[in-house]
Amino acid sequence: MIVHLIDGTYELFRHFYGLRRAGSEKGTRFGAVAGVLGTVLQMFGDGATHVGVATDHVIESFRNGLWDGYKTGDGIEPALRAQFWPLEEALRAMGVATWAMVEFEADDALASAAEIAARDARVEKVCIWTPDKDLAQSVRGERVVQVDRRSKAIRDAAGVRAKFGVDAEFIPDYLALVGDAADGYPGVKGIGAKGAASLIARFGRIEDFPPDALGEHRANALLFKKLATLRTDAELFDDVDELRWRGPTREFAAVCDHLGIADVASRAAKASELRATRTRSSG
Repeated sequence: MIVHLIDGTYELFRHFYGLRRAGSEKGTRFGAVAGVLGTVLQMFGDGATHVGVATDHVIESFRNGLWDGYKTGDGIEPALRAQFWPLEEALRAMGVATWAMVEFEADDALASAAEIAARDARVEKVCIWTPDKDLAQSVRGERVVQVDRRSKAIRDAAGVRAKFGVDAEFIPDYLALVGDAADGYPGVKGIGAKGAASLIARFGRIEDFPPDALGEHRANALLFKKLATLRTDAELFDDVDELRWRGPTREFAAVCDHLGIADVASRAAKASELRATRTRSSG
């Protein structure tokens, strides 16, 4: 089986601003929610069977206590923020495994889910659907890969090295040195992508750098690495079969009706019928 892990927060942003660029967001209060649900249904239509979606339920996480400048929910448009909880409710009603993160972030959930799924010998491949640089650290050979829906790139271990100049296990070190503007930490002044890759190639982990390599910036570099290192110990599920989609629940139509996206319920019903047909054919 192939396990698909989706960054629900990214997808919500993508659809929200996509609708705006298309000039069609007016009058569609939960249009981004409908877009994310449609994306997931399309994946089921393309044959996906095991799917999990992670969201940032409250935006902030334990990392905000480590670095004052770490990203927060400040600046998120009210119209977008108002769609976070409805998305989670709708996904669950659609029968999709959904992890709404509070102490951790959606990225931590994706990394944890990938770790759990990869331990199962029945899983042929784990696909992590997000363009977030952080998730490159979860890539393992050709078995756990990162899929960037925006660029249509699929990055296995070789792809990560080609893009960043370091192996997946060193992505936290790399990000600590170059910084991550999206997450709100600056990295080490004067060290760019090539310089970071060169230092890592020479010394390995930041912990193994000689004292004079970073000088007074060493403490911050180690802190930034802690921010960049994804947690893999979130207890999300015990068995990958918990991620198998078995169709929408009885409540889904009512949820869609309440959100003003009744057409999505019809699409889900058709996708469920197609899934049942495939199951009978393969059986």
